[in-house]
Amino acid sequence: MCIRDSGRFHVFANIPAVCGGSSCVDGLWMSGRISDREIVVINFATAAITATVAAVSLVRATTGDEIRSVALTLLFSATYLWVAVNRLNGADGRGLGWFSLFVSLSVLPQAFFALASAAKFIDIWLGICWLIWSGLWFMYFVTLTLKKPVQDQTAVATLLSGVLTAWLPALFLMYGA
Repeated sequence: MCIRDSGRFHVFANIPAVCGGSSCVDGLWMSGRISDREIVVINFATAAITATVAAVSLVRATTGDEIRSVALTLLFSATYLWVAVNRLNGADGRGLGWFSLFVSLSVLPQAFFALASAAKFIDIWLGICWLIWSGLWFMYFVTLTLKKPVQDQTAVATLLSGVLTAWLPALFLMYGA
């Protein structure tokens, strides 16, 4: 779904809608409500969509901020791809856990930058989202690599993150709220 704004179409709402849906399903999977193989399709689709949008954005990028946005988007793409592949190959997730630690630490500067330079509510909200996502990736590290018994909490955090930082905002973008 695209958004029409001043005669131009925007695909911005696609990314949070797809990521939100995928995160919700992943949270349900982590809580044992659906099976491993049922999350493969949505995670592959999310990885492909976000990577495609990142590739198109990279071709059109003219500033360092736009290139950084592409790099940050690809961190999501790689995560969703890795989750899907792990469900197919039966990996225990430790590698994804270490990658999640890398991502958690890599996105913190974006959170701080967004909050420090916030001029509008949306800037503050995005900064908070980056903090939430950083914390969520850190929870994946703790769950998958350190094998701490926080999977239930991680499942709830994944589901809530999907709803509050992606799916609901996408609905607002798509329907003009």
